[in-house]
Order: sequence, then structure tokens, then C-alpha cells
Amino acid sequence: MDKLIIASVLFILTYIFMIKFVNHRPLVVGISALIFVVLNIVPIKSVLSVIDYNVLLMIAGTMGLVSLFSESLMPTRLADLIINRFKDIRLIIIVLSLFAGVVSAFIDNVATVLMIAPVAISLAKKLNISPVKMIIAISISSNLQGAATLVGDTSSILLGSALDMTFFDFFVYNGKMGMFFIVQISALISTICIYIAVRNLKGKVDKIEVTKVKDMVPTYLLIAMLVLLIAASFIPSDKKIPILNGLICVSLALVGIIYYLLRYKDKAVIKRVISEIDYNTLLLLAGLFIIISGIENAGVIDEVAKLFVKLSDKPFLLYTAIVWGSVLISAFVDNIPYIATMLPVLFVISAQVPFDMTVFYFGLLSGATLGGNITPIGASANIASLGILRENGHAVSNKEFMQMSVPFTLTAVFVGYILVWFIYK
Repeated sequence: MDKLIIASVLFILTYIFMIKFVNHRPLVVGISALIFVVLNIVPIKSVLSVIDYNVLLMIAGTMGLVSLFSESLMPTRLADLIINRFKDIRLIIIVLSLFAGVVSAFIDNVATVLMIAPVAISLAKKLNISPVKMIIAISISSNLQGAATLVGDTSSILLGSALDMTFFDFFVYNGKMGMFFIVQISALISTICIYIAVRNLKGKVDKIEVTKVKDMVPTYLLIAMLVLLIAASFIPSDKKIPILNGLICVSLALVGIIYYLLRYKDKAVIKRVISEIDYNTLLLLAGLFIIISGIENAGVIDEVAKLFVKLSDKPFLLYTAIVWGSVLISAFVDNIPYIATMLPVLFVISAQVPFDMTVFYFGLLSGATLGGNITPIGASANIASLGILRENGHAVSNKEFMQMSVPFTLTAVFVGYILVWFIYK
């Protein structure tokens, strides 16, 4: 049987089983990845090379650093400050989601979720409510803002590299409003969906005593991580170590551990940090990298991309197909290989048409970046957020997640879809 058909069927079955067996996703993905290797769709010699170690190191390092951040009681202090400032539970959740979005515009979405989720957990405990909706709001807001800046998401980095864009081109591009402001407008409007989702959580909280932070060093290390990740984005790709971002996160986590060992003589800190790393999430992502490589090798993504070429003589239809097709595909397929495949397609189209292709590039970015928001497994940040909830005793169904994610995503995409077309058509 043709590898294209085999890979397609196996890929679809993998996602069906992932949706069906929510609590056993790493096992499902591991078995599927093994089948891809056994069938030689992913050659065994290339298995290790297709895994994105940069992402895995970033997640592991950030998880370790966040454990120290949580232990310092800074998340609890931030929770106290938010409660005292806004008081209304619904407003607290909205403010927290917007804050997560702002942070995510400048660092990786997963890192943002890992940094801010402890604040949400602390808030939920103080308010005696479930943290599920709060953390889902943080996750989908952070995914939205990934398209706002050059460093917000890997997809933005790919597009910026292809178009030779600078960090500031995302704010103003060719004298027109850039993606940053388009995303902010989309974020503000789609926040209505978050409010609707949490509107029944009525009530106000009394002013509480603000927790004192035990140690500011973990907070300083997180700020250092933010600064270094932004600085790393300015290094030309041909001169940049592929796992640089991951090394930054892991190194800062190690600095934190060493600091605790020297300052407090606390040898148990090593065990605590290691135990806070969500190995299920890391294994799940590693397996997904192998699976995505498999469907790439089999030509599945290429065949899907070819469908867009047929619409090159109808600009608006092509734009519509790119945006909404990207949303649909990215809901199930990682947006990185998808964008990497689509960019060359758009380059081919640009040589055949007389109009500015910017509208299609930005349409691709907005659709592919936001599409992953629809499903719990469509974006790494969503996987990480569900892992955090699971670690805290909250199993989230696909239906519960999508009740918030689908309206939010469709609203945000539609607003961006209209703005990008009228600004760059």
C-alpha cells in the first residue's frame, strides 16, 4: 500500500485514539511513533534527528525554574495583588488571561503557560474555585499572542526568516499596521468569549493580606530568561545554535538549583525540581515530532498544500482558503512543519501573480498559529496546560476545553482575517 495512504490512516487513527484515551496520550503517541519507524516511514537512523530538542529543553528548563518560582511564593503574591486590585472573580480571570497574552508575545507560549499557571493555581485555591477555566483561558490567550511578534512563536520566526523581517517589522510593516496591533485588536474582541465562558462565576472577594516572597532570585532568573530569549532572536539563524533557547532555559534552572544549594544548603531542592518536570508532556511531544516527520516524509502535508495552488488566480478565495484551511489543519497538525511546507508554495505563487503577497503570508501566520487553539492537542501550550491541571488533580475533557477554545479561536481568527485583508489586499 502506498506510504501516503498508510501514513494518512495511521495519523488519523492516532488522533482519534488520543481524543478517546485522554489520560493515555503519551502511550498512544509512543505506539504510533514506533509503528511509523517499523514501517520505515520514518527511517530509524533519523528518529533522533527529527525530535526538536530545543522545544523539549525549553519546557524541561522552564518547568524546573517555575518550580523554584512557585516555591519562592511569588505566584501567591501576584495572586494576592490581583485579587486585591480587581476583586470580581470574572474580571480576575480576564485580567490574568490578558496578562498571559502580553507575556506570550515575547516568549514561547509553553514557557508562558508554565510561568503563569502557578499564579492561576494559587488564585483558584484562594478563591475556592476550579482552576480549569482560568488555565484554559491562559493557554488560548498565550497561543493567540504567538503571532504578535517575531519571538512569540516558532511559526513567527519561520515567517520572519523567510521574509527577512526584523523584530520591529511585526509592529509596522511597509508603512502599515503590523501583526502586533492586529493581534491585539483580535485579543480584545475575543476576550468577550472568555467573559461569556466564566460569566457564571459571580462573586467578589474580600481584601486579603499580601503574601511575602521568600526569595526574589527565582523571579530574577525568570526575567533573565525573558531577556535572553528576546536577545537570542536577533542572532542570525546561520550563526545560532539550534538548541540555544533550550540551553538558556536549562542553564537558568541549573543556576537556580545551585543557588539554593549554596544559599540554603538544601540538597532536597534537586529532587523537588526533578519531580516537578512533567515527563508525560515531554514524551508526548517527542512522539508527536516523530509522527509529524512521518507524514511529512510520506508527502501528506505536500498533498494538502497543493490544493491551495489551484486558487492562485482568485486572490480572495486563495486568501480565504489559506486562513481557514490553516485553522482546520493546525487544529490537528503541528503548525511548524505546516508553515515550513506552505512558505515555499507561497513563494511559487508570488512568481506567478502581479500582486503583493504579504496578505497571504500574514493570513498563513494567523490561521496556522491560532488553529492549534481549537483542540487540546493542537498546540504545545494546550498540552502543557492540561498536564498542569492533571498534576493538580483536574482531568479536562475535550468537550470542556473546546467549549472555551472554539468560540475564542474563531472570533480571533475572523477579526484577524478581516483586518489583514483590508490592510494588505
